[in-house]
Amino acid sequence: MILDGRKVSEKRLELLKEKIEESGLYPRLATVIVGDDPASKLYVRMKHRACERIGIGSIGIELPGDASTERVLEAVNRLNNDPDINGILVQLPLPSQVDTTCVIDAVAPGKDVDGFHPYNLGRLLSGTPVFAPCTPQGIMTILEEYGIPTRGQRAVVVGRSIDVGRPMAALLLNADATVTICHSKTRDLEDEMRRADILVSAVGRLKFVKPEMVKEGATVIDVGINYDEQGKLCGDVDFETVKERAGAITPVPGGVGPMTIATLMENTFKAAKLRTCCNNTAR
Repeated sequence: MILDGRKVSEKRLELLKEKIEESGLYPRLATVIVGDDPASKLYVRMKHRACERIGIGSIGIELPGDASTERVLEAVNRLNNDPDINGILVQLPLPSQVDTTCVIDAVAPGKDVDGFHPYNLGRLLSGTPVFAPCTPQGIMTILEEYGIPTRGQRAVVVGRSIDVGRPMAALLLNADATVTICHSKTRDLEDEMRRADILVSAVGRLKFVKPEMVKEGATVIDVGINYDEQGKLCGDVDFETVKERAGAITPVPGGVGPMTIATLMENTFKAAKLRTCCNNTAR
């Protein structure tokens, strides 16, 4: 079974558009991008297009590539204090001279629709999430939409990054899976991978996952973004060979990627609803 992230994303965005129209709210997302990296600029444009499509307002702040940490923090703080902005997304990666941790920590937790602030990561790890990082939350949505069970399943996450690997493990644990996180120092990595009922690869290595690493009938989620010798976008999984062994698999492109943007839109709407709820309670 091919897990079609584009199809699920389209469905979720259409439902979200209806919810926004019915709510009477006008959520607004602000993006902050530093420098002229083509890939980052493309991702930001895609996010703004998604906003326009479903009725979320958006503004973009573009800073030069030599911007200091202080200048980025000034932009973030202005957005924190803007009552018309519900969600803030700082496009990563930031240039080397910018303190990424400092910038992420500066985003108001209630506007942290990327889910990277320590408060939101802590809530996720405690089992009471508010905003979960978009890529792993999007993966959970795919599993739900295709009826793939997590309770009691053995899940293996390959990669321990703060934006995918660690929150992915927390979400699966919250969904009653038995979770193992693997990384570059893991002994007998292939053996660990072969035990997985749900295998999530987020290592950024071209066609790293081969059929012999995958349990027969397992669900394989490919988070990798790599390019082959011809410049073709590929994932971490050797798709053509692994799909013959897996029970379900996400393609690259068209798998996890579209769900990341759909989840960002859902988080932004959630932020707008929470803000309205808090304001009403305060009254």
